[in-house]
Amino acid sequence: MRKIRQEEGFTLIELMIVVAIIGILAAVAIPSYQDYTARAQVTEAIGLSSGFKTGMAEYYSNNGIWPTYITSVGETTSGKYVATVAILSGAGTSGTIVIQATMKSTGVGGGVSGSTYALSSVNEGKHWDCGTNADSGNNIASRYLPGACK
Repeated sequence: MRKIRQEEGFTLIELMIVVAIIGILAAVAIPSYQDYTARAQVTEAIGLSSGFKTGMAEYYSNNGIWPTYITSVGETTSGKYVATVAILSGAGTSGTIVIQATMKSTGVGGGVSGSTYALSSVNEGKHWDCGTNADSGNNIASRYLPGACK
């Protein structure tokens, strides 16, 4: 009696289906991961610029005007993903102050590369608004900002 040998392994069509499924999953997952990474990088800009709020309010309370230089109220003006944090407008005045964080051009997610995030206060530092600055030409897209800043 002859034994019938049964083939083992996958057929070509089965392998093609698996590759197609992996491709579809990658097409969905990669953009989501890139957005998540960019949001995490923007968190650094929010943290660095928010670190100046208390010092700015204290400076205003003591002097009646906003500081001329951001280093007057803090030390850290850059980070791993943030190129600079600076006073954009309102320095040395008693009006509106705008603190702007600019993301680095390299080493950050493509959606936030070189873009800016702003904090502003019109009432002596008692309340701060976060988000983007209309005067800046390269604002961080709202989808990368926390819900409170949109």
